[in-house]
Amino acid sequence: MKQPYLPIAGLLGLIAAQPLAAQDLTNTGAIISVGNGATLYVSGSVANTSGTLQNNGTVQVDGALQNAGTLDLGTGTLAVKGNLTNTGTVTPGTGEVVLTGTGTQTLTPGGASIYKLTVNNTAAAGSNIVSVPADLTLLSQLALTAGIVQTAPGAKIIVPNGATVTGEAAGRYVKGNLQVTRTGLNGSSAVDFGNGATLNPNGNNLPQVTITRSAGLSTANVTYGTDPQNPAAKGIDRIWTVDLGTTPATPASLTLNWVADDDNGLTNFSQARVWRQLTASAPWERVGTLTNASPAGPSPRTITVNATNSARFTVSNTSNPLPVELLRFTAERKAADAVLRWATASEKNNDHFDVEVSIDGKEFKHLGRVAGHGTTTSESEYQYLDAQIIRHAAPLLYYRLRQVDTNGQEQLSPVRTLQVEGEFGFAAQAWPNPFGSKFDVEIRTTQAGPVDLTLRDAVGRTLLSRRLEVLQGTSTFSLTEAGKLPQGVYLLSVQQQKHRAVIKITRE
Repeated sequence: MKQPYLPIAGLLGLIAAQPLAAQDLTNTGAIISVGNGATLYVSGSVANTSGTLQNNGTVQVDGALQNAGTLDLGTGTLAVKGNLTNTGTVTPGTGEVVLTGTGTQTLTPGGASIYKLTVNNTAAAGSNIVSVPADLTLLSQLALTAGIVQTAPGAKIIVPNGATVTGEAAGRYVKGNLQVTRTGLNGSSAVDFGNGATLNPNGNNLPQVTITRSAGLSTANVTYGTDPQNPAAKGIDRIWTVDLGTTPATPASLTLNWVADDDNGLTNFSQARVWRQLTASAPWERVGTLTNASPAGPSPRTITVNATNSARFTVSNTSNPLPVELLRFTAERKAADAVLRWATASEKNNDHFDVEVSIDGKEFKHLGRVAGHGTTTSESEYQYLDAQIIRHAAPLLYYRLRQVDTNGQEQLSPVRTLQVEGEFGFAAQAWPNPFGSKFDVEIRTTQAGPVDLTLRDAVGRTLLSRRLEVLQGTSTFSLTEAGKLPQGVYLLSVQQQKHRAVIKITRE
């Protein structure tokens, strides 16, 4: 027979040595101890507001459990059908928490760790979700027998070394973030992290590896990668963040698998590709070759690539390439010129590349344009020649590419630098040339100080002379007096100490 209400207060302790039932249980200060082999059944809710609930037997709660006191999980089993909320202290012991809901549930850990968590939520799909709004550490095991565990985007289930994840399958897995750590990886034995990632160190010694899988939240750049120029091009709804702890001497082997739930609208994986992102803000880049990741029967999709460093990894198919992928971009000196070479692994709606240069790494100017190849899954090679780089008057040049899509969206490449040796300290140019009412003089120099401008006619007579103070870098001046000159050809001398440039200009 069930007791309708069981309040326990003060210093009174309840020792359950045999089955005990209550409709609701409120503890405001006592120690409630459920012994080995005993069962405490509560058909309503449990509120442990300031006391201690110790469990070395079985506690079954059909409603919610709220703990603001001490919850000692001991060696027992705690089964909860409603929400489990902790704002107090949880002693994990070696006990098991079983979530047996028939509708949506929330597990609020409040900073606590649990030894073993079993999720057996038997509600219909869409209602069989256990929400976890904050980080939860599971010391021994996460076992999924029914239902979905879903973390908040900024929270994660943490599975430390020695703990395991079991039971993931279609319709029964962790959505959100699942972080698994393994230590002492060496030799050539593959280690299954339990979150859709298996790593073979291939002879490397990796003291600690942590792999965090973000999945199932249908959130761009959180659980799936996109092409910023074409948001319709996307990867599966899983991203694995792999922290190898150290850079392996030779590539490790990384195998990724996922359930159909996270296909993210992609339908054909006969030509699948892995993509890598070195940081969350970096562009995606191709890894490995096209591979058939389609499963045989109900098995998960699977693909394997080399992992050479820590990065984020995801998968797409040939119909959904991620951004125009820059395989390489180099800047090399060739005689008096700079030769820029780059290659893409694949392109989608790529209209052109604008080539840009800077003398300080901050302000870039347009050099030229190279047409793109539109949409292609083949590797493409490009080249651009920046002639007479001494004209930039800088000891170090910065180059970058601005990739422009057919719809006008843009993406910048990484910056490449080129050391300029020789007479790089001074340069000048004038425009427009020919000129009408005036012309401008641009002076680039590596040192501040006076610069002398002298304008002469074709027979050498001095028509204009001016001394200007310039700063290091680029300075621009307008010579409006030149607009009064008659039509003809003139020579402009620009001199700073031993550096001198002579420019031939024409008055229209």
